[in-house]
Amino acid sequence: MFFKKFVAYIFLFEVLEHRIKHIYLVLSKFVIILGITYQARKELHKAVRKVLATSAKILRGPFADTFSTIDVEDHECAVWLLLRKSQSGDRTARLQAVQEMSETHHWHDYQYRIIAQACDLRTLIGLARSKESDLRFFLPPPPLPSLNEDTCIEEELRQLLASLPQTELDECIQYFTSLALSESSQSLAAQKGGLWCFGGNGLPYAESFGEVPSATVEMFCLEALVKHSEIPTHCDEIEANGGLQLLQRLYQLHKDCPKIQRNIMRIIGNMALNEHLHSTIVHSGWVSILAEAMKSPRIMEASHAARTLANLDRETMREKYQDGVYVLHPQYRTSQPIKADVLFIHGLMGAAFKTWRQQDNEQLLTEKIVEDDARYTTCWPKTWLARDCPALRIISVEYDTSLSDWRTRCPMERKSIAFRSDELLRKLRAAGVGDRPVIWVSHSMGGLLVKKMLLEASKKPELSTVINNTRGIIFYSVPHHGSHLAEYSVNIRYLLFPSLEVKELSKDSPALKTLQDDFLEFAKDKNFQVLNFVETLPTYIGSMIKLHVVPVESAADQSANTKTIDKIEDKARNWRGNQQLELLLLEARMPLTRPVVPLLRYLQKMSPVISFKRSFFLQHMACDIEQGLYF
Repeated sequence: MFFKKFVAYIFLFEVLEHRIKHIYLVLSKFVIILGITYQARKELHKAVRKVLATSAKILRGPFADTFSTIDVEDHECAVWLLLRKSQSGDRTARLQAVQEMSETHHWHDYQYRIIAQACDLRTLIGLARSKESDLRFFLPPPPLPSLNEDTCIEEELRQLLASLPQTELDECIQYFTSLALSESSQSLAAQKGGLWCFGGNGLPYAESFGEVPSATVEMFCLEALVKHSEIPTHCDEIEANGGLQLLQRLYQLHKDCPKIQRNIMRIIGNMALNEHLHSTIVHSGWVSILAEAMKSPRIMEASHAARTLANLDRETMREKYQDGVYVLHPQYRTSQPIKADVLFIHGLMGAAFKTWRQQDNEQLLTEKIVEDDARYTTCWPKTWLARDCPALRIISVEYDTSLSDWRTRCPMERKSIAFRSDELLRKLRAAGVGDRPVIWVSHSMGGLLVKKMLLEASKKPELSTVINNTRGIIFYSVPHHGSHLAEYSVNIRYLLFPSLEVKELSKDSPALKTLQDDFLEFAKDKNFQVLNFVETLPTYIGSMIKLHVVPVESAADQSANTKTIDKIEDKARNWRGNQQLELLLLEARMPLTRPVVPLLRYLQKMSPVISFKRSFFLQHMACDIEQGLYF
């Protein structure tokens, strides 16, 4: 009997539901004809919606979303529909909702503010990683705690460092943390030794024995915090002691100092590797800052922000990008399948971005270069390669190097090729390298690291995918048999105290011979090809010394097809077929004249694995690459 009554109620509700909807449609048309205000229509809709929702709850559960769209202005209901969709249990629906939000540019300010206030963390991060998103989706960061009048930022940083564990740390972290905690900016000026070099990279210091600028001390503290933030438990302490707010204050105070801002982003990016901290990072306002930085024309700033947001985005990302691993493309969410990874490994005194910048000709050296100038790029893999091969994931890695141990006191073993290769291999595997075809592009010492990484991966079953998916290696002036760099230098101190990496690059080094022999044996039966570029013209080291940093006989690799690299003049900027690549080896920079061209030709051999789009540069420059370089 009860069941029959319940069925009757259901039937009755269906009838009432249909009639209410019909009445509402009639009334809506009626009020439009009478010219009743939009507010009245809005209230009528709310009333009908409430009746339907209440009835549905009593009789049969949640009502369908179709009733929420009854005669409502698109710009009003779309906001709430997309919000509801973005919180759906269906991942595909959530992703579609975020994409639709990001592509919406006609809303009023208050509608963007509604989304910003009502969306969940997952949606907010997705919007920050969507290329077309309007910055109005992001609320300003919450007000920062008041700063004690008697306390400066420098002292706040010291207190934060003091709150972190001081035992069982790497010797470098212990040394620099203790100095930062015990010394003042006045006394730091007198210590020009190891104090101003962290991990082999010299920090700027005062030339006189006067007071050191507070920004220099802040930079020093940030370098220590970067290393602390690589330890998960220390990230918890940084968050618990107000580090997110302090770093945000420092970030805002130093808008004119990109280096300080980049180190701050490195810390936040490291903290974002810990998923339990994501909520705190978002609520502290960092996503708004990162979303704005993603749109910066400065490639380094945008790439640091992209790394942090990728680590926060667990909706579309399985990979995690540890310190020193930067995705140059794609930096935003994309629906295009990624066919292969191209990895860029810099060399001695190089960096993830500066190594791959374009060389300026004499004319442009006297002009003010802007990054949006179509003629110039500060990172050609990001600007050119990504444009020509959008189906690639392009990664550039960074590690500390130095020519001299004159000003460094970090443990020597940290800088060996073996140590660096183990560390880089671990980080790259965490980034998903090995899950798809891999092409390695290396310069100078970076090529030695690539060989060492592949040899180490071949010994570990869990890293077999890295070996099996390696399709090609490009060596740019790699000292397979050593270099004379340890014998020359701009400054005499480099001759007296050459760093470990310089010693390892010595001409005819036994360690390099072993590495080369092992690699040749390893590569015999592997399914990848090698392209080797060698320099043919000497490079000026300073104003007095001119030498081949990597002589032809040292760069020659028996496992590779070898091409020569000549330094050329390019005053007219005509990219003609008789021009060859230019490689400037001073300070391990490698700004090439359209270096993307041979790489594109090389990648094209992988077709149809990689979708290839011919570019302006290829149409205007023929490139004679050895035939038969098939992956």
